[in-house]
Amino acid sequence: MPLSKARVGHTGLIETISGNDKIRQFLFSLGCSEGEEITLISVLAGNYIINVKDSRYAIDKKMAKAIQLI
Repeated sequence: MPLSKARVGHTGLIETISGNDKIRQFLFSLGCSEGEEITLISVLAGNYIINVKDSRYAIDKKMAKAIQLI
């Protein structure tokens, strides 16, 4: 399931990250990699607030669709 379809408060493991190299490298720089735990904190004005490795980030819908959860 893509992160964009998850409910607020859902915690899951990242299965894969799709998309072009620019998106994949940016998400990797945030700590998003296969097997990492991610939590969807909220969705505000089209931005997805996520928690990865005890840090919070805002990503857009395109990036949220690129993150596949187990």
